[in-house]
Amino acid sequence: MDINDNWEDEDDEFEFSRNYFLAKELASSSKKSKSKHKLTDITVVDEQELREAASQIEPKHEAEIALLLDSYETMYPEWLFALRCGFGLLMYGFGSKKALIEDFASTALTEYSVVVINGYLQAINLKQVVIALAEVLWDQLKAKRKVSNRDLPKSRQSFNSQSMDDLLTFLDQVELEDGDFFVCVVIHNIDGPGLRDSDTQQYLARLAACARIRVVASIDHVNAPLFWDKNMAHTQFNWCWYHVPTFAPYKVEGMFYPLILAHGSANQNVKTATIVLLSLTRNAQSVFKVLAEHQLSHPEEGMPINDLYSVCRERFLVSSQVTLNSHLTEFKDHELVKIKKHSDGQDCLHIPLTAEALQKVVLEIN
Repeated sequence: MDINDNWEDEDDEFEFSRNYFLAKELASSSKKSKSKHKLTDITVVDEQELREAASQIEPKHEAEIALLLDSYETMYPEWLFALRCGFGLLMYGFGSKKALIEDFASTALTEYSVVVINGYLQAINLKQVVIALAEVLWDQLKAKRKVSNRDLPKSRQSFNSQSMDDLLTFLDQVELEDGDFFVCVVIHNIDGPGLRDSDTQQYLARLAACARIRVVASIDHVNAPLFWDKNMAHTQFNWCWYHVPTFAPYKVEGMFYPLILAHGSANQNVKTATIVLLSLTRNAQSVFKVLAEHQLSHPEEGMPINDLYSVCRERFLVSSQVTLNSHLTEFKDHELVKIKKHSDGQDCLHIPLTAEALQKVVLEIN
């Protein structure tokens, strides 16, 4: 054996060992060195500015998306047939399904009453929705039976004072001779933040189980089916699942979610408050303006509930404390009004907006 071969083998082993220990040293030194970059170093921008920039992004594949939505129109008769058979429709798939469901409701459900719940809102007053459904069925009951108010099982004026259980019992016991009649409840994002709690899902399931109620809903969260047990999914909601990806942007649904790379702004607060107020009744808007006028003239003080009731009663905006309380519940659910303690211990109402933002909101709703 040549001695040079031995030296070459030893050199190869030495080189391998040297590289091994160098690699270990470099790895340990890289672990010891920490990055100086922090999450707080990210520069955030005004939310309104970021939303405006995002709105200017040109959408892609609009023609293809339009063709895809048009193709779903052939399924409308099947969906309507499923509703008539007592099933609920659950739409899933990538993309906003709001426009698709609204087109189906306006095209195929023209003979039926439709009530819409926007589940993508941060807070929803479900009781007001159930009251609206009760009033619709009450009108149908009166028209079909052609009897006087005293012969009806409930008076329309009493719905506001009833509990959720009583309202759902009334909806479940309504009897009409027209077997094909139902009221459709459209729920955009039944997995939205305002509907995710267990109690709300239980109420929605009980609502869907009523004989004259049908539900058409959409989901987007991957874990949304975990909201329902077997009885809720297969018996109460009685879902028919439809995969209808639209690839449409979530423009409306995303409007109420804070952007990650933006901080809140007064303009965004004004916009959100205005959208909510414009969705309420004129009387509710007038009550809010009374509260806003008081806060603008007394910026350091809240307005006692009794004082608000007295002013609204004088202006014929409310007829009772119950009516005022229903408006205040709506305001609090949408975080338009908060209750804070006065120095004398009295509960007072306060609008969580700056004076400038509050003035803009009043101008917008005027």
